Amino acid sequence: MHTDTAVAAAGEGVARAQRELEELVRIPSISASPAHERDVDASARAVADLMRDAGLDDVRELRVGGRHPYVVGEWTHRTDAPTVLLYAHHDVQPAGYVERWSSDPFEPVERDGRLFGRGTADDKAGAVAHVAAVRAWLDTAGELPCNVKVLVEGEEEIGSPGLSAFLTAHAEALRSDVLLLADAGNWSVGTPGLTYSLRGLAGVDVRVRALDGPVHSGMAGGAVPDPVLALAGLLATLVDEHGDAAFDGCWDDYVAPDADERARITALPEHVDGLRRAWRVRDGVELAGDPSIPVFERLWLRPAVTVIGIDGHPIAGSSNQIVAEAAARVSVRVGRGQDPARLNAALRRHLERRVPLGLQLTVDELDEVPAWHTEPTGWAFDAATRALRAGFGVDPVCMGVGGSIPFVGPFAEAFGGIPALLLGPADPGSRIHGEDESLHLGDWHKLIVSEVLLLAELAGSS
Repeated sequence: MHTDTAVAAAGEGVARAQRELEELVRIPSISASPAHERDVDASARAVADLMRDAGLDDVRELRVGGRHPYVVGEWTHRTDAPTVLLYAHHDVQPAGYVERWSSDPFEPVERDGRLFGRGTADDKAGAVAHVAAVRAWLDTAGELPCNVKVLVEGEEEIGSPGLSAFLTAHAEALRSDVLLLADAGNWSVGTPGLTYSLRGLAGVDVRVRALDGPVHSGMAGGAVPDPVLALAGLLATLVDEHGDAAFDGCWDDYVAPDADERARITALPEHVDGLRRAWRVRDGVELAGDPSIPVFERLWLRPAVTVIGIDGHPIAGSSNQIVAEAAARVSVRVGRGQDPARLNAALRRHLERRVPLGLQLTVDELDEVPAWHTEPTGWAFDAATRALRAGFGVDPVCMGVGGSIPFVGPFAEAFGGIPALLLGPADPGSRIHGEDESLHLGDWHKLIVSEVLLLAELAGSS
């Protein structure tokens, strides 16, 4: 009876939850930008207020080493039930080219059943979903079916650089039996996903310099090397003709899927045309990667190289000159089994061996997050399957995600390999990290209901 009333309360509370989400989206909590440090702090305070209002105890902001704030709270009044840690993050990516958005990225707009704005799907919707599920239980039953700890991070979008120190400092306070994370995504609109695999993250900043200052391209062109062309040539050596990673050592420790997992992946409908539409791939542009490898294996498991930033001279204001230097930020999605520190060292050696014409080369290593994988079996996954089936009306799809969530592996390992259940509000059309990021509101409402049900399922299954 309590479960039914909590589910009903969650349904009745969706308008309130949407208003709370919209208020959070209006805060430009861009963790990568020092100019937005106060906004990240404001976002943390707003999340803390929501958690207190929902009825959580001991809500507080925690920092380690002056980094962006985590927000934590709990309800731990049961001696006969497991403890579930609910995770999300409140920081967001930069807006990018604001003029390419259909509306202000930090002024949420609802269109055609979707809520548009930076952070709507990644991952402020996850934070509000946790709050809404807790509120639905406490407002109706006056208690939760299991113990709950809630942690909403403030630096996930920059690779969680303070995570190790944070877990070391607060491990006992966060000790839990299950991790329930709301930062993944659904298989498609209307079909939930249960994520069991994530790629990791590595990368470097590479800079080549030829001059102490720019020179006239007519007076010196043909004799002075062009750093931009030199950099372009270096970057081109990082991939093969298919766009697969090809720098020295990039496959050395990759663990390919076994026959059972490959069969599971191959059995999934690829929906390549739907993926192309969701990614807005232009007609005639081929997908990257070895075409003999299933597309989801390429997306979920194998390493991939991307240039996510490049500097030379902007076209606007350019003149006939050879610039003194050029730089790029190279991001590597780390495949299963791979050591991200080894990959960064391999990247450095590869570039050092190929820099042309004696140009000065500097390489600064960046992220080092390993891939994560678990078998989607056991009591917690069974509970999640039942809850998602009831919340969405269809069975979830066990799936991988090509992105990285640094929190998952270290937290699960810190408590002896506890089950990690990765759900989320995004879908292939959400365009997270891109322009016009959006949240499918109908599926988000189903996610909240599913989480209400999942807390009861976990309590009864442990």
